[in-house]
Amino acid sequence: MSGYLPIVIYPPDESGGRRVRVDGEILGMAHSLRDVTEFLRRAGMDDITEEDVILSGMIDWRGGGPNLWPAPW
Repeated sequence: MSGYLPIVIYPPDESGGRRVRVDGEILGMAHSLRDVTEFLRRAGMDDITEEDVILSGMIDWRGGGPNLWPAPW
């Protein structure tokens, strides 16, 4: 990953999805690590992988880390 944009992944909501915010803009609702990775690619981080997302210290995971994806209620 090149450059730094503030990345925040919010706690799961009642559907199990997590809002993804990059540089102050909400990109969407992720329901898996794959979704987060795709949102970040669309935000210009073309070379990011799911492993990068898991290991990155630049992502602010709120309400649980990259392995928290609860089933919908």
